[in-house]
Amino acid sequence: MRKVGDGTRALNFFIDTVIITVIAMLLIKWYNWYVMFWRYRPLNFGWFFFGTALVYYTLLEGIFCKTPGKWFTHSRVVTLSGKRPNLGVILWRSLLRLTIIDLFFGPFLNGSLHDYASKTTVIED
Repeated sequence: MRKVGDGTRALNFFIDTVIITVIAMLLIKWYNWYVMFWRYRPLNFGWFFFGTALVYYTLLEGIFCKTPGKWFTHSRVVTLSGKRPNLGVILWRSLLRLTIIDLFFGPFLNGSLHDYASKTTVIED
């Protein structure tokens, strides 16, 4: 079980963020049609981005233990004992990812908050 480095994690984050942004942009365009024609209440882009990110990470890591970014870099999410994380752990990991303070824990915890609190790690596949 070999943990991936910071560069691999940054590439995972970049690829997944691009995909999430594209999906969220498509969703907001679709929703704005309803806003214009049916007088729905307009929502900010952040609701679509963070909602898409939560569903994206929970579904893909819950089913495959991978996201497209992790497929590209040949890595996957496992528990600290090397086993497949359950859906509750993945949901907790995905929720923690949405907090603004997640990335600031790197120097103190030797990794991100969502890995530390959910007792998971990303390893080479």
